[in-house]
Amino acid sequence: MTLAVYACDPARSRGRRHFEVPAPTRSEYQRDRDRIVHSTAFRRLVYKTQVFLNHEGDLFRTRLTHSLEVAQLGRSIARTLRLNEDLVEAIALAHDLGHTPFGHTGQDALNECMRAHGGFEHNLQSLRVVDQLEERYPAFDGLNLSFETREGILKHCSRANARKLEAAEPNGVARRFLDHTQPTLEAQLCNLADEIAYNAHDIDDGVRSGLLAFEQLDSVPLFTRFRDEALADHPGLAGRRLLFETLRRMLSQQVYDVIDATAQAIAAAAPQSVDDVRASPPLVQFSQPMRAVSAQLKRFLFANLYRHADVVRTTDHARTIVVELFDAYCREGLPATSGASACAPASPRSVADYIAGMTDRYAIREHTRITGRTLFP
Repeated sequence: MTLAVYACDPARSRGRRHFEVPAPTRSEYQRDRDRIVHSTAFRRLVYKTQVFLNHEGDLFRTRLTHSLEVAQLGRSIARTLRLNEDLVEAIALAHDLGHTPFGHTGQDALNECMRAHGGFEHNLQSLRVVDQLEERYPAFDGLNLSFETREGILKHCSRANARKLEAAEPNGVARRFLDHTQPTLEAQLCNLADEIAYNAHDIDDGVRSGLLAFEQLDSVPLFTRFRDEALADHPGLAGRRLLFETLRRMLSQQVYDVIDATAQAIAAAAPQSVDDVRASPPLVQFSQPMRAVSAQLKRFLFANLYRHADVVRTTDHARTIVVELFDAYCREGLPATSGASACAPASPRSVADYIAGMTDRYAIREHTRITGRTLFP
């Protein structure tokens, strides 16, 4: 496939922080993807919460399966728009590497613990993982990914944090948050593919868990439209087959909507290069009607799933684990298995790095070892 003029060409990448001889058989973005897949942080995602804790069921999404779904959706859209699929895949697979155990609850708890020490945010932590924390190469810390992949990983960034990153890396991946420019279309695409993926799979997991009743979804127009279409084509369809067929159609239509709306936005802006993309308004987008019904779905999930009493009860335990681990490690030092000297004083940032890298089940085990209490039987 010939890339569009506004797509990222790996031959024109802004390069890596540490020079490396190009690989003989892979492009720069293929090389990034492979490094991400082989990283320790990527393997840990299989035991990190999406919505439901890993031990609550074998079929619920984890950060790993979510990342794979984002990559699949992203590649499908990128191919049609003639964007760089390899770059989209690399960003998608890496975008949650910095997530804590226990999902957003773990992030919020760790951010509170770190409030006096610069805070904690999982997008910044994902960048920190690939830039510093992975230890796989003799000549540098991190994975030494290309600029474009790193830029896509940094999805959000406060102005204060952007200034800090810019001071350490002038005209680097945080610059766009200061001069209000856009990232590449590949990065923009991953942001929207992330939203499409979790909206659909959280419905699936919510129904599977029993916390969402199928009837509750009658209030979600984006869902009922495709459920009714599925029933019209397959009278009598019910249960999980009806749910899967509805979600399949819903996902497909969102993908087609993004392709059409983005193609129109690109045609109107007429970018002739990646630099033109950066200077344009955001171009990867839903149509206005799809954006509205997608927002309705997000509000429904927030009210009926993420704030469900059973989920809240679980998140309260998760918050306690993160806070008590943080206090214990700051007071007593990190375990020798962390690579630190046993019982040596540890900086709050080192403690945050260690906790953020934990899987759910390791955090639970460590909390039990330190406190003697088991919050998740």
